[in-house]
Formats: sequence, C-alpha cells, structure tokens
Amino acid sequence: MDESTHILNNAGPGAPVVVEFLDFECEACGAVYPTMEELREKYDGEVTFAVRYFPLPGHSNSVNAALAVEAAAQQGAFEAMYQRMFETQSEWGERQASEADRFRSYAEGLGLDVAAYDAAVSDPATLARVEQDFQAGAELGVDRTPTIFVDGERLELSQLSDIETAIQAAMPQ
Repeated sequence: MDESTHILNNAGPGAPVVVEFLDFECEACGAVYPTMEELREKYDGEVTFAVRYFPLPGHSNSVNAALAVEAAAQQGAFEAMYQRMFETQSEWGERQASEADRFRSYAEGLGLDVAAYDAAVSDPATLARVEQDFQAGAELGVDRTPTIFVDGERLELSQLSDIETAIQAAMPQ
C-alpha cells in the first residue's frame, strides 16, 4: 500500500491491512463487493480496508469507471462513487458503448461540482493515477480481479469466507 492507495476504513498503525485490486466492471468484483462491505462493517476500527484500480483491458467501461471514481475522489467522494459503481454494475457492465455519460450523472446525483468532475475525467493526470495502480498491481503479479492482499500476502480465493479467515489470522492476538 502506498500513499495514493484509496483507504475506505483506516484502523491505524499495527492493524491488519486488506487491499483489493479491482475492476468496477468485473462481475466477480461485483460479487465480492457485498462481502467486502460486510467485513468493513464487522471489522471497522480493527482492520484497514483499501482499494486500488485494476481496469482489465477486456472491459469496455472499466477505465471510464475508474476515471469517474478517481474524479469523484478529487472532491472527497471516493467511497460514495465506489459504492455507486458496484450498486449499479448490472445496469452498465459488459456494454460495449461508453457509459461515461451515465457515470457523469452519478457525479451529479452525488452533488459533485460537475465542471470540476468533467475537468478531472479529461485530465491526463487522472488517467495516470489509474494507470499507476494498474502498474503497481502488475508488479505484484496481479493478473485478474478481484485480487486481495492481507498484510501484503496475496489470497488465493476458493470461497468468499477465505477473506475473513485471512483477516482473522492477521489480527493481533
């Protein structure tokens, strides 16, 4: 985890850290999302949860979605837009046409400054930020989403309960 990683729950120094590399268009990420939200609630204050972008090339709107979330993050609305993407994934995922206008409507719905949002989405620095996460993931061997690390150890998920098992193993005794 580096300084640019988006932290959803910060439990402070010494707490276990869960980092998920995700693609907002990935159906498996969408399937894991409710579990991650439950774990965030259950371990609030005990475990740090963070996410990094890993838009897969085969998904037509994954980069657009990551840009939208990053643009929202620049206005302090990372978590709200992150949640909105997964809660609406079935409406826009797997479509070939650009869903950028839909994502802009999400920004409007969240009360964001739309001019600032538009500027951020088109700013090459926003794309560079998304690509930075992707590159960091690639350097860690991430090749699919979701890929989850607990205290720097990559999980090989065979079932969703593996995430909580790894969290419990990382908890201070």
